[in-house]
Amino acid sequence: MTNRMTRTRLACQLSAIVALGLGASSVYADEAFSADSKWMTGDWGGERTRLIEQGIDIKADYVGEVGANLHGGYNDDKTARYSDQFGLGVALDLQKLWGWDNTQAKIQLTNRNGQNISNDRVGDPRAGTLSSSQEVYGRGHMVRLTQLWIQHQFLDGKLDVKAGYFGEGEDFNTFPCEFQNLAFCGSQVGNWATNLWYNWPVSQAALRVKYNITPELYAQIGAYNQNPSQLEHGNGFKLSGSGTKGTVLPVELVWSPKVNDLPGEYRVGYYKSTAPADDVKVNITNDGQDYRVRDSKHGYWFVVQQQLTSHNGDASRGLHIAANATFHDKQTNIVDNYQSLMFVYKGPFDARPKDDIGIGAARIHVNDDVKKSAELINASIGATDYSDPLYTPLRNTEYNYELNYGFHVTNWLTVRPNLQYITHPGGVDQVDNALVAGLKIQSTF
Repeated sequence: MTNRMTRTRLACQLSAIVALGLGASSVYADEAFSADSKWMTGDWGGERTRLIEQGIDIKADYVGEVGANLHGGYNDDKTARYSDQFGLGVALDLQKLWGWDNTQAKIQLTNRNGQNISNDRVGDPRAGTLSSSQEVYGRGHMVRLTQLWIQHQFLDGKLDVKAGYFGEGEDFNTFPCEFQNLAFCGSQVGNWATNLWYNWPVSQAALRVKYNITPELYAQIGAYNQNPSQLEHGNGFKLSGSGTKGTVLPVELVWSPKVNDLPGEYRVGYYKSTAPADDVKVNITNDGQDYRVRDSKHGYWFVVQQQLTSHNGDASRGLHIAANATFHDKQTNIVDNYQSLMFVYKGPFDARPKDDIGIGAARIHVNDDVKKSAELINASIGATDYSDPLYTPLRNTEYNYELNYGFHVTNWLTVRPNLQYITHPGGVDQVDNALVAGLKIQSTF
């Protein structure tokens, strides 16, 4: 009896010690700079979790990217460039906060800075590059209101309506950003649909309506104010409609099946812009250059994402495949078609189960009429040699390749060194193929 009581008491003591140890570990995980915390600044003594439980989720993050030209390109004078983005926002569960059933809201600010290696080292400045070796670069060195929206679900969650200020790529043609080259990162329609589809961090007055047909299938339609003045420096917080040219109307069907119990997502969509659009084909007149104006422009897209394998039964690890294709109005768009293919293996090594390896290839084709127009412009001014500063380079097809490795340093920090190879930068055959070394840093504060 005494031995049984001793063993019982010992078991209780051991359980208490284990519980205390786990508790201490949990507290430690919530401290600032803990590798197990979701945030670099930690849980603020538990206050951050309490805020989330009350419906207030504070968002703070940072993305920094280095690009260095190792070989080739338009200018082989070696250098490195750095660009970055700070983000600060809050996601609100209004059901928890104010009792508004099935309602969410979000406010997000972004600030971009830095320079891009693609602009004058990789690409000919007269033509630029089609993609970018530092995807976080662009849209000005300024603070922008990137998101300001409210979202509500009706009909037991079947109907979802979102309204406010946000970009098309948040909901339509969405795609993750696990690479540094722009051709493999985010909504690709926005990269190639000239002057109408504004990706992150630019926002527009917008409405998106989604209907869940089945748990695996939904359809959605949107309306986005097409206002080029929102791209201008100093207009990061512009909410008025002055400068509006038209409306972008995307529609999309999204299917999310499981294949062999592994997740996938398949998207097909179409967009139309009601704003007037210039032809890319120029007419040379006695008064100079003239472009025919169309009353609209359009395009469509396909996106495939599918996990192919798991790793020893662990579905958080394994091989993923992704493919993108966009097709655009041949009369008015500089890029008339784009395709990419990517493979990402998550958790390749047992010692590094949260790391990933990625490889991708992309093709970006310039509208043939753009080349014909450049030939006409060169002939009209007598510029026949590529070395002539007045010469307009002829563009055809650019190819981008990237190989990267994502080090999951902590739960709040990923460091992704990469190598990029760009064939015919800007689609210009006279520009040497370029090799770029990159480094992408992603952190959640």
